[in-house]
Amino acid sequence: MGIIVVSGTGTEIGKTVVTSAVAAAAVAAGRSVAVLKPAQTGVAPGEPGDVAEVARLAGGAVTGVELVRYPEPLAPERAALRAGMATVSPEEVADAARKLAAGHDLVLVEGAGGLLVRFDAAGHTLADTARLLGAPVLVVAPAGLGTLNSATLTGEALRARGITQLGVVVGSWPAAPDLAARCNLADLPVAAQAPLLGAVPEGAGALAPEAFRAAAAGWLAPELGGAWAADAFLTAWA
Repeated sequence: MGIIVVSGTGTEIGKTVVTSAVAAAAVAAGRSVAVLKPAQTGVAPGEPGDVAEVARLAGGAVTGVELVRYPEPLAPERAALRAGMATVSPEEVADAARKLAAGHDLVLVEGAGGLLVRFDAAGHTLADTARLLGAPVLVVAPAGLGTLNSATLTGEALRARGITQLGVVVGSWPAAPDLAARCNLADLPVAAQAPLLGAVPEGAGALAPEAFRAAAAGWLAPELGGAWAADAFLTAWA
């Protein structure tokens, strides 16, 4: 797993924090890590974006690359059009990821929003990048009501394209989960047809970087370099 593509089932669900946790666990294990953001939207020039946030939380040793930045918080295609800027292609993203993989043990390619958010007028998406790379996709999903439908649709889209889904991580697990969230722990792997590989606590991104790094492995399954166990977590919240 030299390259992992990280996608959400939607936006604002903890994708960057999950990416940071995976990066932190890998760094703690002595691996060199790079994070690639194909398209950063909604961030002005000079402001820190998602790549900077991953480096802040996971550690300064993480290499961060952002291919293009659009000022308005929109899907990349529309943001590029409104800004009068060039779009980014799956080939450009895949080429950048391969170059980073040549010098790093792990490359995390973090998308913008969901899997099928459009990059350009031709309808290219993050899924096209994953297919070009032959890389597995880690899906980040919310905990609550509605997540089963979006996880099902994302899983179907990946399988239809012949792309491996590495698993699902809950991007923001609430301190006091409601009935739907607790039931979704068991139902998400069924809906996604992929294993549950972690649950990152709500508010984890607000932790001090040192505390975040110390805790990150405890939020992730061994497949992601952590020590989190799905069965134990489900039992605790049954």
